[in-house]
Amino acid sequence: MTYPRAFLPSQSGAAASEMALVLPLLLAIMFGGFEAGHYFYTEHKIIKAVREGARYAGRLGFTGAGYSCQTAGGPTTWTAAGNPSLSNTRAVTVYGTTDTTGSPRIRNWALTDVTVEYQCNSAFTGGIYSAQVSGGPVVRVTATASYLSLFNQLGFIDGSAQVTASAQAPVNGI
Repeated sequence: MTYPRAFLPSQSGAAASEMALVLPLLLAIMFGGFEAGHYFYTEHKIIKAVREGARYAGRLGFTGAGYSCQTAGGPTTWTAAGNPSLSNTRAVTVYGTTDTTGSPRIRNWALTDVTVEYQCNSAFTGGIYSAQVSGGPVVRVTATASYLSLFNQLGFIDGSAQVTASAQAPVNGI
């Protein structure tokens, strides 16, 4: 008959049992770190994309792009009907260029996920905006993309997560 006190001084297998206890926590932290990093990278890409789209739309001409600040009012959303400026702004936001044959910056991102609107700012009345009755236009580009998780099956982030960003720029009318 062996006594339990005979095993007390024995240290064999202690490291293996400690590793077995700590390994699930270490794996959760590691995969969670990867997922958080990928989420922030996706968020960075969409923020950068809407900034580029707003800068592009801000450098379009007043008349050719369809900016009309002759009457005061709230935000005006561009309509897609026959407006190449809207199509090009969306393409620059999603693809980085006006050519839509490439792949989008974020997987499963579509042109319809981008909204472009402008509002006439009454504070802009001098300089290049002097011909505008109710101030100069300020364009806002807003985009939403569904976040595709790296480890969807592990349950860190479900499939319904959204990444949203918005940027605005004054229209220079160049």
